[in-house]
Amino acid sequence: MPINSFENYPLSWKPTIDKMKKPIYQALASQLEEDILNGVLLPGTKLPPQRELADYLDLNLSTITKAFKLCGGKGLLSASVGNGTFVSYDALSNAYLLEDTKPRHLIEMGATLPDNASYDPIREQLKSMLQEADYEKWFGYGRAGESLWQKDAAVKLIRKGGLDTTVDHIVMANGGQNAIAATLASLCNPGDRIGVDQHTYPGLKTVAAMLNVQIVPIKSENYEMCPTAFEDACTNDNIKGIYLIPDYHNPTATYLSVEKRKKIAAIAKRHNQFIIEDASYHLLNKRPLPAMASFAPEQVIYIASLSKSIAPGLRLAYVAVPSRFKDPISKALYNLNVSVSPLLAELAARIIVSNQFEILIEKHRQQNIERNQLLNRHLADYSCLGDETGIFRWLLLPDKMTGAEFERLAAQKGVQVYAAERFVVGNSCPERAVRVSVSAPDTLEEFEEGLMTLKRLLNVIPQLNPIHL
Repeated sequence: MPINSFENYPLSWKPTIDKMKKPIYQALASQLEEDILNGVLLPGTKLPPQRELADYLDLNLSTITKAFKLCGGKGLLSASVGNGTFVSYDALSNAYLLEDTKPRHLIEMGATLPDNASYDPIREQLKSMLQEADYEKWFGYGRAGESLWQKDAAVKLIRKGGLDTTVDHIVMANGGQNAIAATLASLCNPGDRIGVDQHTYPGLKTVAAMLNVQIVPIKSENYEMCPTAFEDACTNDNIKGIYLIPDYHNPTATYLSVEKRKKIAAIAKRHNQFIIEDASYHLLNKRPLPAMASFAPEQVIYIASLSKSIAPGLRLAYVAVPSRFKDPISKALYNLNVSVSPLLAELAARIIVSNQFEILIEKHRQQNIERNQLLNRHLADYSCLGDETGIFRWLLLPDKMTGAEFERLAAQKGVQVYAAERFVVGNSCPERAVRVSVSAPDTLEEFEEGLMTLKRLLNVIPQLNPIHL
């Protein structure tokens, strides 16, 4: 029997479970998940201390711990030393941002898609390759030892992004997401923890959940990861590493200053933490800042994806890996992929070595500049973070409207944007903001129509009754 009476005790969650169902911890975890998904427990709710819940249910403490751990592995809970366990703010968010089919009833301004009007050099290069006498070799298995000149091309592109590396550090993956998955799979065990920004790339969240790697939000200062908070996490939260997007952060469209990069790199070296540096957006900036990896080359796994800078269909990423991590990450990539596509690897290398990638990137930039200038005119009265070369912006909402409310209202008006709630991590409070994709609409006219719709909606927010939100 419980030691204490809980009739009038203000527990935030008082589950009722059938103890005949075995194992009990799974039944308790199922009840907890059901109450979160059905809205009985709202995001941010602090759960009762495990000992109190064990006493209330007349169960062993280990049963409660296992149930919480099971839900934590699904991303439903977030725990921090000294603060307790909370329902994650992102427990109900949809982390899959690219829909199975293009939405026909909405102007797509959610997914971060580069413009699709600049691919002529890729087409011509591909046609040339397929006319060669030995073209059939592009359709076999690729072997890592036969791709040295392709790695030379990788070094050239990575140097353009702000990191000086060498061929012996390069491995190739089938896109940035694939590289992130292989890195976490090789460097983390189930239950391990890594630090991330309070709002982060949803693809990282889905990979971590799949591998049962817990992600810990690290506090920011003016949209930059706080070095002091990172050091605290190293000491108190038992993290093994961090994931960062230093250049044009997704979703907040901000840059990590060189000063902060140096401080975070020094802390990572001091605590022997690995850093996954996602360089997907480095080449959007004509003058990229020095990469995190340049300040901590033995700690940083640098991932240069081609999807945002050249073309999403080139499912390829170049990864500059410290020597001590190269073997486990290479083995993880082999187990996931066997090899990258020889066709895509050769195509990408030729585009880079011939300098056609410079033309492609510049065309993307010019398209982005034109669209961002249009956005700046229509949304001049509102705070919209990001710069003129970016492919998305971070729109801060007026009054007390949440990102989730604005996303829903915008969809009702025919425009798709993505709320901060989709990107928030753990028990961090989501910012009242939405991510607006600049380049996803097919035409400039469609983009402008979407902007005008968003502006009309922003203008009427102060007049909306909260009961209608």
